[in-house]
Amino acid sequence: MEVAIYNIKGTATAQQVMLDDSVFAIEPNDHAIYLDVKQYLANQRQGTHSSLEKSVVSGSTKKLHKQKGTGGSRKGSIKNPLYRGGARIFGPQPRDYSFKLNKKLKKLARKSALSYKIKDEQLTILENFSFETPKTKNFTELMKNFQLVGKKVLLVVASPDENIILAARNLKRVKVMNAAELNTYDILNATRLLITEGSIKEIEKIHQN
Repeated sequence: MEVAIYNIKGTATAQQVMLDDSVFAIEPNDHAIYLDVKQYLANQRQGTHSSLEKSVVSGSTKKLHKQKGTGGSRKGSIKNPLYRGGARIFGPQPRDYSFKLNKKLKKLARKSALSYKIKDEQLTILENFSFETPKTKNFTELMKNFQLVGKKVLLVVASPDENIILAARNLKRVKVMNAAELNTYDILNATRLLITEGSIKEIEKIHQN
């Protein structure tokens, strides 16, 4: 498919770019998207949560009273979870939440996410650009030109550009990413996806079968 190329002033240029339908116009696979996003979020978890169980909590292990004849329930020690200050029953322990996915499935999920963005008209192709100085107002001006101020924006560039990265660093809802780092979660999390012309070939190269 052919898509118009915009400049950073927010106006369409006379040029168009041909997007590979096998990457940007496939039938989206929702289950692949679900699994890839689930893995991404799981991998962000530190898993350092911990609670005090009976073997860890401090306290005497002396039996509080004899087993039988008191009319009360059996009590092994003051560390009993039923007592105030006692241990916790089946509390969370440190664990690794990460899990692996097939590379082809992850590739399918990213292509599905890109296809959704095209279908929903939330993807814009920008001509290659750079800022002379790394000032936040430069990126803010770009956001104003596309009426994206206050919205979640993901800018995908072909290679790291320090001026662009520094200009967007202080904007909370803006993220700049290299084409090679593109992932399903960030694609779907953005209200608008901005892709520079130079990064298209890199994206298609990675995701072509």
